[in-house]
Amino acid sequence: MGWMAKRRLRTGPTAALPAKPDQATLLRLLRLADPGARADGADVVATDVRVHAPVEAEPDLVGGVLEKVWACRVTAEGPLPVDFFDVFLAEGLAFRLGGLVVCRGEVSDPSDEEGGGPAVILPARPSAEDLAPLLEQEDEFTFTAGAVRAAVVPQRGQPPAVAELLPFAVELTAVELRGDEPVKLGALALELSEALNGVAVDRRRFRIEAAEDLLPPE
Repeated sequence: MGWMAKRRLRTGPTAALPAKPDQATLLRLLRLADPGARADGADVVATDVRVHAPVEAEPDLVGGVLEKVWACRVTAEGPLPVDFFDVFLAEGLAFRLGGLVVCRGEVSDPSDEEGGGPAVILPARPSAEDLAPLLEQEDEFTFTAGAVRAAVVPQRGQPPAVAELLPFAVELTAVELRGDEPVKLGALALELSEALNGVAVDRRRFRIEAAEDLLPPE
């Protein structure tokens, strides 16, 4: 690999993975972030972002943390991606495939990050009555369910994962869930999405299909 290719991987965002994923796996995972993601040659294109086919890289790309490294570089197809969509794609792939993220020369482990949680995206702001079966109201914007806290806030932008809601959207709203137990958060997110006809997503706006999707692979 030439020095320019190495530099591009370090600049990123790049998902550095411990094993080589096949295109079907990448496509399946990326469709959680954008149901319209499609194969393009050996790459996958999601909205305005290209996820390049994995290439073998030297372990020093991630400081030797991984013995083997397969790198998927993520690049914008046009203008800069909206709301860091390219970074979220790299992080989402790395999280689900047990890897690391390289961005602007910095290496991070998405499974170690704190402060985020799943959300349920809704086409309109729910009333307190809508939420009452699963959440107890504290104030206008804050609700609880045991040790879980929920904040009802406007959804920034239009994540591709919730494209199906857009034709019905009055005001895209996120019910952001926070707590210390990811599986409980995931289970509540799925319950809320079912009850309110919303879409449950993780902090990177990948759809979740099971509560365990919020746990890194073993």
